[in-house]
Amino acid sequence: MDFGFSKEQEMIRKEMAHFCKKELNKEYVAWMDENVDFPPPELWQKFVDIGMFQYNIPREYGGEGLGMVDGMISYEEICKASMSVALAVGTTIGFGTRFIAEMGTAAQKEKFLPLLGEGKLKMCMALTEPAGGTDILGSVATFAEEKEGRWVINGEKVFITGAHASDYMITICRTETDAKPSQSLSVLLVPSDTKGITITRIPKISCHHCDSVGITFSNVEIPAENLLGTRGNGWYEMLTVLNPERIGCAMMGVGLMAAAYSDAFQYAQQRQAFGGPISRFQILQHYLADMYINLENARNLTYKAAWLCDQGQPYHLEATMAKLVASEGALHAGRFGAEIMGGYGICLEYPMQRYLRDTYQLQFSPISNEMSKNMLMQFQGLPKSWS
Repeated sequence: MDFGFSKEQEMIRKEMAHFCKKELNKEYVAWMDENVDFPPPELWQKFVDIGMFQYNIPREYGGEGLGMVDGMISYEEICKASMSVALAVGTTIGFGTRFIAEMGTAAQKEKFLPLLGEGKLKMCMALTEPAGGTDILGSVATFAEEKEGRWVINGEKVFITGAHASDYMITICRTETDAKPSQSLSVLLVPSDTKGITITRIPKISCHHCDSVGITFSNVEIPAENLLGTRGNGWYEMLTVLNPERIGCAMMGVGLMAAAYSDAFQYAQQRQAFGGPISRFQILQHYLADMYINLENARNLTYKAAWLCDQGQPYHLEATMAKLVASEGALHAGRFGAEIMGGYGICLEYPMQRYLRDTYQLQFSPISNEMSKNMLMQFQGLPKSWS
């Protein structure tokens, strides 16, 4: 087993770390968290300029064709700097590019992949609905009916990351009325400016500079050729996107943990109380030790899942475990990092309060931690614990 990065991968890491130090410093990230609901165009362009959106574009469409591990090396640095920016960039890379590359026709790939690689398009995935998030098969009620060479969409989505800034919404709809749930879903590529789409902001405590919004589809019409993949087989086909999503979300937890640990460790060394630095107190050392251990475990598990993905081996269990371990570790780091910093831990002047707020989004997205445990045991042979 080789747990190290190659020279090329280490170069990727160093270049992205340098980029984030320059372009995503703490002052700028704090400003975005207070003033914008999506990364500004000038920041997006800087990601374009360093080739971020070309990483997972196949070489035949002008991209670099990099694997999951390579992408996660770069992504980890962004996650350390800002989970919101990681979400904003990740929705286009992880959903837009991957959906088109995995499920698109030759014509769709030829049209969209070069534009995605050039950063000229933003995409999101519209999946979650008011009736449920993790229960995809049971909750999707948004219906698309095929009429005279067009799809007519009616329904509602909720908590859709970056939809208000997207050019296209990759929308999961129910298209079959006489089939079982797993054979009734289809994936449609919906232009965001189509008539009949209404977007509603949902204020939340986490990830302020990458909003999640509500979407209403009212007789939204799109061409029939905007179908991605096979009609009625969307559930099975989009697993090639949902499982990698868990790896990306796990890396967000890793990044949050790394940032919280670094800030808390530094503060503990600098803060003086009772005649010396508070880093000498045993209880605070234990808090930091737990953060350090959780970070190492989550990072190793996340990269293992990414490696298995690159090897073409099953990785759905590892991806789910990684998301679970990383999100719980991030919540622990945010909570105890704030305790180490005392009053400063909840002051807007310091980023620890943002780390803590952002960690809560990972506890249930893209799958709840409780359902993650249920799923893991189901695959180990225990009875299914939900209906």
